Amino acid sequence: MIELESIEKTYGTGDTATPVLKGISFRIQAGEYLALMGASGTGKSTLMNVLGCLDKPTGGQYTLDGRDAVSLNDNAISHLRNQKIGFVFQQFHLLERTTALKNVMLPLIYSEPYPEDAEERAKKALDAVGLNDRMYYRPSELSGGQQQRVAIARALITNPQIILADEPTGNLDSKSGQEILAIFKRLHRDGRTIVIVTHDREVAEHADRIIVLKDGKIEQDRG
Repeated sequence: MIELESIEKTYGTGDTATPVLKGISFRIQAGEYLALMGASGTGKSTLMNVLGCLDKPTGGQYTLDGRDAVSLNDNAISHLRNQKIGFVFQQFHLLERTTALKNVMLPLIYSEPYPEDAEERAKKALDAVGLNDRMYYRPSELSGGQQQRVAIARALITNPQIILADEPTGNLDSKSGQEILAIFKRLHRDGRTIVIVTHDREVAEHADRIIVLKDGKIEQDRG
């Protein structure tokens, strides 16, 4: 499903050039549960942005579901991203003035045509993360763990094959973090491909495979 070959990412040019990814190569099969691990500054968030088609590499080849993600134009890459990938971040990025239900529905505005069953899809996604009784609550009325569950439901609304999660438990207490990891485990059992970026070994151990980055290169790939 995902194949990276000699991926490089450099910011700046000339004397100010800063190489962040230095020849990253690996494959992710459909249905894998993978953790990308490393200390701050190792390039794991940059790699996540490349995997999520949020940023293009400056070198190498990235193939997503059989398509060359590097050569696609902005419209094509946005369409591919919206179809294939759901995102969960450390910061929940919820709209404060609207309900959990409306927050979950937001990604559907990029669907053409807009689905007639958008609200039903959102309710189903919230039910899948155990928040069917909180769908009309605003973010300020929810705990951190509940807000992250809304964010996961939002990631699920387009029924993506891949979930990319960047430090999804970083802003949560240990109990809420375990609840979020249990949801990812269940999504994995349902057949989705899960990629989690983390600096926390305990979080990484929930995955079936761990890739450790150091100084922009793969130091370990085990699982």
